[in-house]
Amino acid sequence: MLLRILPTLTLGLLLLAGWEVYCLLAGVSPLILPPPSGVVRALLLNRSEIGVHAASTLAVASFGFSLSVMFACLISVALHFTPWAERGLMPLFVISQTIPLVALAPLMILWFGFGLLPKVLLVVLVTFFPMLLSLLSGYRQTPGAFVDLLASMGAGRWAIFRRATLPSARASFLAGLRISATYAIVATIFAEYAGARRGLGIYILSAKNNFRADLVLSAVVVSAVLTLTLLGAIRLLDRMTAKGPEARRDA
Repeated sequence: MLLRILPTLTLGLLLLAGWEVYCLLAGVSPLILPPPSGVVRALLLNRSEIGVHAASTLAVASFGFSLSVMFACLISVALHFTPWAERGLMPLFVISQTIPLVALAPLMILWFGFGLLPKVLLVVLVTFFPMLLSLLSGYRQTPGAFVDLLASMGAGRWAIFRRATLPSARASFLAGLRISATYAIVATIFAEYAGARRGLGIYILSAKNNFRADLVLSAVVVSAVLTLTLLGAIRLLDRMTAKGPEARRDA
C-alpha cells in the first residue's frame, strides 16, 4: 500500500516545498499567496469553526449522493428493460448536464430557499448522470454466452438480469461511484457558495470577503480531504464486495 502512494506522496511534498520556498524568497504577501505553513497554521487555529462547516458539507453531500445512487440504480433498471424509454430520455439527461452550475445553483436557491433541499437537489443533478451512464454501459457488457445459456435453461428476463447482467455491471457501477463522488463535495460547496447558512461554501465566501486567502485555502484542503474520504469509502466497499481473496487483493 505504501509503495503505491509513495510516488504521489513524494511529488506532493516536493510541490509543497517549492511553494513554501517561493513564498519565502519572492516575498509574496500572505494576503495574495500564503505559504503552506500559513495555511496549516490557519487551519489549526480555526479547526473548530471549519470542522462545523465541513460536517455540514459532508452531511449534505453524503445524503444527496446516496439519493443520486438510489435514483440512478432504479432508473437504469427501468431503462434497461424499456429501450424505447432510454432512446427518448437519454437526450434529455445529456442536455441536463450542459447547464452550468454557475447558473443552476442560484436558481435552486431562488426557487427552494436556503435550506437543505436546494443543495441536495444540486448534488443529485450533478452526480446522477455519471452513475446512470456507468450502469447502462455495464449492463451492455454482459457476455452473450451467459445470456444464451440462462435463456436455454428457461430463465426469464428478470432472472437473466439478476444472475448475469447485474454481476457484469459491478466494475462499471464502482467506476461510476468514484466519478460521481468527486463531484458530490464540489456541487455541495457550490450550492453553499450561492447561498447557505452553514457549510464550506459559505465559509469560503466569508473568508474571501475578508481577504483571508489562508482560510480559503484551508477550506480547500478540507474539501479535498472530504472527497478523498468518500473515495476511500468506495474503495473499502469494493474490497468488501470483491469475491475471493485474489479479487480482494486486486481491488
